[in-house]
Formats: sequence, C-alpha cells, structure tokens
Amino acid sequence: MPTVAESNAAERTVAERNKETIRRFHDAVSSGDPEIISTTIDEIVDPDVLIRTPLPVSTTGVETLKEVLVALHRAFPDLHVEIEDMIAEGDKVVTRNTCTGTHRGEYMGLAPTGKPVTYQEILVARFADGRIAETWAVVDVLSQMRQLGAFPA
Repeated sequence: MPTVAESNAAERTVAERNKETIRRFHDAVSSGDPEIISTTIDEIVDPDVLIRTPLPVSTTGVETLKEVLVALHRAFPDLHVEIEDMIAEGDKVVTRNTCTGTHRGEYMGLAPTGKPVTYQEILVARFADGRIAETWAVVDVLSQMRQLGAFPA
C-alpha cells in the first residue's frame, strides 16, 4: 500500500500532466493554424467530451469544440489566449485567461469592425484517462460586445 507521501507525489504528477495538456490546448488555439488546432484536439480531448457551456451549435463532442474555435478564428484570426492563473486538483484544471484578438470577421451578428478586443475567461476542464473529458467555460461576452461597439461602455 502506498504511503501518503507517495500518493501525494502521484497526484502531483497527474495534476502536472493535466496542466501541461491545458497549456498544449491553449497554445494550439493561439497558433491560429486550423490543422494544429484540430490535431491537438484529436490528441488531447475525448471524442465524446461534454461541453457544459451553452453554445449556439448543434454538434456534440469534439466537433462542438472545433466548430466554436473555427468561428472564433474566423472572427478574430489573431486570437491569443494567455493563461494568467492555473490551478489543478484531482481530475480538474482551472485556468483564468486573458484573450486578445482583432475583429476581422462576423461575430455574433456583428460585421467586422477591425477593433482589438481583450476579454477574460475561466475554463474548467475535467480529465479522464489523461484526456479532457468535460469542460465548463465562462467568457466575458459583455466586455467583447462593448469593445466592438454593440453596447455602450
């Protein structure tokens, strides 16, 4: 039977691997390269991932994630995600991120404005068998819309 110290070390190892997986995901998203994004998702996300964020899409699993990221990159081709904080415990990793991009394509009914946006998001990812199996995200869409001129500041 493992000691408490051995169990804690094993847990830290899993947490570190999960954190590295989240870094890979955000790096892929920030690359802007559709092939890198798709390949990375296929490698690190369970095909039947449960996306718990309400989204205006009819797909499920990894296809939902890919569809959302294609739409975001169409709207913000230079989208970049910077991890500000990352916490891992058990089978979950939480990141607080700052996202930046330039509005160059249609987004939520808004024609391109050419305006830069900076907004915050929080992502919670649950892992199973080393892959992202479930996500929850909170995105500051109001801030996005204000910066794009859809709502008064």
